[in-house]
Amino acid sequence: MSENAVNSARRPNFSNIPQNGINRNLNINNIKPTTAKKLVIKNQKSEPKLPEDYREQTWEKLKSAVLAIQQSKPNQYVLEELYQAVENMCNHKMAPTLYSRLYNLIEDHVSHNIEQFLAESMDRFLFLKKMNDTWLAHCNQMIMIRSIFLYLDRTYVLQNPNISSIWDMGLELFSKHIILNTLVQTRVVEGLLMLIEKERQGDKVDRTLLKSLLRMLTDLQIYDEAFEQKFLQSTERLYAAEGQRLMQQLEVPDYLAHVDKRLQEENERVLHYLDSSTKHQLVHTVEKQLLSEHVNNILQKGLDQLLNENRIHDLTLLYQLLSRVKTGLTELCSAFNAYIKKRGKTIVIDPEKDKTMVQELLDFKDCMDNIVVVCFNRNEKFGNSLKEAFEHFINQRTNKPAELIAKFVDYKLRAGNKEATEEELERLLDKIMVLFRFIHGKDVFEAFYKKDLAKRLLVGKSASVDAEKSMLSKLKQECGGGFTSKLEGMFKDMELSKDINVAFKQHLNVNGRNLTSIDMTVSILTMGYWPTYQPMDVTLPEYMVRLQDVFRDFYLSKHSGRKLQWQPTLGYCVLKASFKAGPKELVVSLFQTLVLLLFNSYDELGFEYIKAATNIEDGELRRTLQSLACGKARVLNKIPKGRDIEDNDKFRFNNDFTNKLFRIKINQIQMKETTEEQKATEERVFQDRQYQIDAAIVRIMKMRKTLSHNLLISELYLQLKFPVKPADLKKRIESLIDRDYMERDKDNPNQYNYVA
Repeated sequence: MSENAVNSARRPNFSNIPQNGINRNLNINNIKPTTAKKLVIKNQKSEPKLPEDYREQTWEKLKSAVLAIQQSKPNQYVLEELYQAVENMCNHKMAPTLYSRLYNLIEDHVSHNIEQFLAESMDRFLFLKKMNDTWLAHCNQMIMIRSIFLYLDRTYVLQNPNISSIWDMGLELFSKHIILNTLVQTRVVEGLLMLIEKERQGDKVDRTLLKSLLRMLTDLQIYDEAFEQKFLQSTERLYAAEGQRLMQQLEVPDYLAHVDKRLQEENERVLHYLDSSTKHQLVHTVEKQLLSEHVNNILQKGLDQLLNENRIHDLTLLYQLLSRVKTGLTELCSAFNAYIKKRGKTIVIDPEKDKTMVQELLDFKDCMDNIVVVCFNRNEKFGNSLKEAFEHFINQRTNKPAELIAKFVDYKLRAGNKEATEEELERLLDKIMVLFRFIHGKDVFEAFYKKDLAKRLLVGKSASVDAEKSMLSKLKQECGGGFTSKLEGMFKDMELSKDINVAFKQHLNVNGRNLTSIDMTVSILTMGYWPTYQPMDVTLPEYMVRLQDVFRDFYLSKHSGRKLQWQPTLGYCVLKASFKAGPKELVVSLFQTLVLLLFNSYDELGFEYIKAATNIEDGELRRTLQSLACGKARVLNKIPKGRDIEDNDKFRFNNDFTNKLFRIKINQIQMKETTEEQKATEERVFQDRQYQIDAAIVRIMKMRKTLSHNLLISELYLQLKFPVKPADLKKRIESLIDRDYMERDKDNPNQYNYVA
């Protein structure tokens, strides 16, 4: 086995190199098997000698191959042969020379190429095209050259970290002689910026060319210093001017659409040809110049319009865009809050809108809630701001919203209101409770709600007992049992009244008393639970009085020590009436009943006679006659005709009355009564508040014994659940001092002492 045979496992067989001085004839067969000697293979002491002109011949061969590649000409040598030549030179310590000569050869070619780019008259686009062609050609050349000199790259270059790889060498030389030339670099960058600006203006440009040249700058590691900063500066100038111009020219929705389009375009540029490292700064620049600089103008100019017109898409886009900038959402939330307060105040303050106030508030709340959910991504800050704004504006008008909300609930819970199913009514009550939470004067709501609930229960106007109890449960959950205790007592009275009426009818049957054909139902009301009703004495027919006396004797026999006081104001009757067209049933108030019963004996009666016969209060009687003779169901004829009731008017039973219904409800006119009741209710609320303030002051002073004026006022604000002014509190304090519940400290007049 020869030495060369062993070495061939480590390096190629130089078949084209003469093997002078190398023993290739070692015959292993000559070794005798009987010998005890071991086979020892020794390294050759000297390298095989190459021909004297081998280095130059081989380089000329490699040089011609490189030049052929650079000049795009056919190569006369096989690539494997060239690769082998490089490997042979490296193995015979010619690598430094080979690398140096290759460097010089490439540098000569690259430096020669710069001349074509120095012509000042060359069109910018042609300049860029030629630069790109030169760059792509150079890259392809370096790939092919490296494939030939791969062995050099993987041995000598790797062993010497101070020198560049063949690929990096090509990049460095291209950068050094072409791109780092000030004139050439400037024209390249300006050309790139020109193309991008044209694209931003809507022109179609060669994105492939842009991508290739920008990739060139990245590969040459001059993208940041040569291009990026200038690109960002030009971007900033462009969008600064564009933002100022378009904010004046466009409506806010159009401006927002334009900004969104610009952001998409810039993101596409990053995807198609810009380096990914540019994205953050580029997008930030666009956001700053088109959004951050104009947030206040956008909100002042267009937010109210977008909210008024419920522009869901535009509001969603506005939220998305402003969420990109630092204080965008904060300012949007603040402007949203201001809009709600301003718009809500117009709903609440204007007395002309009282009839529609609650429905407008519900619709407004639904609209704003939907915007927070859909447009503002359920942002908790916007939700809280919405609640704060509603609470602010709904209390700008003292007491009235609370009163109207109570009346709105009354309207929805009254019988005959067939506008909604039970499920829809339940959802509506939930929405009303949301408005109720915003109200500070909840005692005003309670007073009016209690008054209306009393009418619904006593006159049988409730649409649904379940809905009534559901509303009561919601109020109890919101305000506690103390708030609803009287309301619950009203329901309890109605249940007990049912049992009493059943027992009374049994009593009449057992005793066999024939008290005409009247079917009387009585509601027993506990005075503390129900609203206060002014007693009114009217003249009832004898059979009604007799039936009342029988009931009173029956009730007091069961409940001794109690006192019954009849309240005719809320009584109602069902009368059977005969007309030419046939019999009808009239559902009327007790006052209307007393008037109509008079016409059983007379065909025509004057106002003064009716007043004397019934003893109904003058104003109440005029409204009663108006409802019977001037309303839709005119069972009486007024002489002379007219809307107002005068002292000399006469009334005749209308025998020609017709109506398609058999049972007809004739409503009592209650406009003036409502005004009077409203004032009375407000007065009761005011009195209740005085008592609550007094009780709170005494409670605090009893616990603290001694307290300064300011601390007492602060404690009262914490305890009282309705709005109150400091002047009102001061009056109550003075009142308690006058009544000797507390006294001023002799040494410190600003301090109070509790009087035990």
